[in-house]
Amino acid sequence: MALNGKTAVVTGAAMGIGRSIAELLLQNGAKVAILDMNETAGQSLVETLNKEHGPDRALFLLCNVESEEEIKAAFQKTVETFGGIDILVNNAGIFNEITWEKTIGINLGGCIRGSYLVIEHMNKLTGGRGGVIINVASMAGKLMYLHLNRPFHPLIESRAAASVASGYGIRMNALCPGFVQTDLFSSIKSKLGQFSNLAGANQELIEKLGVLTLAEVVEGFLELVTDETKNGEALLVLPKEKKYATFSASPTD
Repeated sequence: MALNGKTAVVTGAAMGIGRSIAELLLQNGAKVAILDMNETAGQSLVETLNKEHGPDRALFLLCNVESEEEIKAAFQKTVETFGGIDILVNNAGIFNEITWEKTIGINLGGCIRGSYLVIEHMNKLTGGRGGVIINVASMAGKLMYLHLNRPFHPLIESRAAASVASGYGIRMNALCPGFVQTDLFSSIKSKLGQFSNLAGANQELIEKLGVLTLAEVVEGFLELVTDETKNGEALLVLPKEKKYATFSASPTD
């Protein structure tokens, strides 16, 4: 998929990985709707991006991915503003073992909710243009694949297969980075809750694996979003390697 002229929605895009993905999309000619709960950071980012890439290329929408109504409204506003949706990046996420229910609601629920709701706008069978959904996950799930030597991403795999079988024209992939130098990474120790005793082990893992730059992460994203042979795949990105977990779904037309 060539990004020039495409429209993308990126959740959790005011800072960190989401911001870098939004910047990359704009650099490659796309228009981007930036969804986030941080209104101050989001509005400021959009002002900066529109100055750098031209007026009306970026749009900020205040959106809580735990809310079906807010996601629906954000998608509709994106379509009204840019004419459609070609790319959804489910990036919004938090790390907090203390409020684990909220973590699941955002990290997992938000991803599932967004993916289901965007089909209304992307589905070729109902007038959409098709496209691609990228779920930003982490290395945690992907490492299980490496140890078991088999795919461990049933959510991505089943949806990719369903899209192919149904003729929706929507590819679905997952980006699974290791530790990334972001504000979220910097606050891990304070968010471990009842697992604070594992801080030492976590630090050992960080020292062993290393820490990714945002540039390394978005390089993997670019591969997943532009390469139309990638469907139903999860890409593990570490400082010294990239590995795929490939499902047997065929690429969409």
